Formats: sequence, structure tokens, C-alpha cells
Amino acid sequence: MITSSTLQFLKELAQNNEREWFHAHAGAYAAAKQNVLNTAQALMTEICRFDASLNYVDPKRCLFRIARDTRFSHDKSPYKPNFGLLFHALGTKAKAGIPGYYLHIQPDNSFVSCGIYCPPPDILRTIRKSIYDNWEEFNAILHPPTPVAWEGLYRDEDALKRVPNGFPKEHPSAPCLMLKHFYLLVPLTDAALQSPDLTKKAAGHYQTMQPFNRFMEEAIGGTDN
Repeated sequence: MITSSTLQFLKELAQNNEREWFHAHAGAYAAAKQNVLNTAQALMTEICRFDASLNYVDPKRCLFRIARDTRFSHDKSPYKPNFGLLFHALGTKAKAGIPGYYLHIQPDNSFVSCGIYCPPPDILRTIRKSIYDNWEEFNAILHPPTPVAWEGLYRDEDALKRVPNGFPKEHPSAPCLMLKHFYLLVPLTDAALQSPDLTKKAAGHYQTMQPFNRFMEEAIGGTDN
């Protein structure tokens, strides 16, 4: 589970996002990072119970760097006010457009998600075509017969305003085809993060989302692209 001190560190970092402050609190960062890695190790064990493809990859390889790349950003804040983990056999080295299990840790804005974020143009076209060609299968995955914690695909603000060229705008898949990212998301409260059963519940969400990841893998031809 995530400790209150880890969340407190992230809260203070958000309020003091400067290199001087960060270096002065290096000990707090190290403790928070270790707490996240310990939680990731426990969560990895739970995920591997139903998805052996992860092969118990070292959680250190799944943790994104907290330092931001500010070269092309108007926001020059040097650090992310969160911890992000991508559970995949290749860890964070997995290429863009490869589905995985993601955990976002940020006070009042944490979540688990599965799917693909920001796929390259060629993979984006492939995914859209697969959704269109296999709409009944895809829609059944989004709306399974048993209750789930998500409500369809998460819709980001950068979704297209019109259906992409080459697809009929009257088709029931049209709202999905306008998306640029394809993932399911379940919010986590701070209390849920600090619960002893966090890893089991998070893995439970991932397991119910697994058919979605499989669809994405098949759409792009596997996970070794």
C-alpha cells in the first residue's frame, strides 16, 4: 500500500516544484520511491497470477522517472507531482502504442488503467480499423455482462470533433474512432491507495480489463512491435 508520507511528499512537491527544494528533501523522495517500488513488487506478483507475459519484471524498470522533460514544454516545472508505473514485460521501455497496465499515484488524482496512450499514427489507424471491423466484439468488451468499475473508453480532451476519413459517421463505433488514446480507467481515492488490500483490488481491476488489452494486442499484431 501507499503510505501517507508518500502522498504528503507528492503534495509538498506540487507546492514546491523546484530543484533546490527537491534536493533538500532527497531523503523524503527516496523513502517515497521505495514505498512505491515495494507496492509495485506486490502488485506485480498479483498481476502475474493471470498474465504471465510480464514474467515478474523488476519493478524498477516499470517506474517512470520523476524528472520532467521540459525541452519542448511551456511548463518548465522540473518534476512530475506523481509516480507513474507501467507494468509490461519491457517496463517503461515498451514502445509507444503497446498496451500495458498503468498505475498513477497522485494525491486526489490516482487511478489504474489499461490500454494504449498516444499511439503513433500508423498504429492509431490500425486500432481504429480493428475497432470498426470488429465492433460487436469490441463493444462487448467495453460492456461485459458482469458489473465493472469503468464506464466505457476514457475520453480525453484531444479527441477529434469529426469521424476520421474513411469511416462512416453513422456507424455505432464512430465515438470510439474519434479518440486518439484507447484505455479504460478506474479512479482510486487516497484512502484506497492507503488500504492494505490495494494491490489485490488494483489487480482485480486489471484482470477485468485484460480482454481490452488482448484486443489491442491483436489489433496491432502482438506486443513485440
